[in-house]
Amino acid sequence: QVQLVESGGGLVQAGGSLRLSCAASGRTFSRDAMGWFRQAPGKEREFVAAISWSGGATYYADSVKGRFTIARDNAKNTVYLQMNSLKPQDTAVYYCAASGMKITTAQASYDYWGQGTQVTVSS
Repeated sequence: QVQLVESGGGLVQAGGSLRLSCAASGRTFSRDAMGWFRQAPGKEREFVAAISWSGGATYYADSVKGRFTIARDNAKNTVYLQMNSLKPQDTAVYYCAASGMKITTAQASYDYWGQGTQVTVSS
């Protein structure tokens, strides 16, 4: 059974940092693009960051560029999202996802999704 399990969410003050992890199991994702998305209360899920299978290419939403960093460790089948300088508007449920494409920001191109981890940033 293919699973993506996120961890590392929590409550943090504005300006703080968190590192999210997404552990994949069931098959290797070393040839998949991986992405992070988020959904705030009352809003649609949106793209946050994506990384190619090799880690050589990354994309970021403008709202997180310069503050968030996506990385992956294919040996551990794990992808990370380092979040610095957090703002209250970063509060959301964060999801990781896997895509068979080289790299993509489109949600519809992602085939596997985790259950999400809550990130709450207090002001």
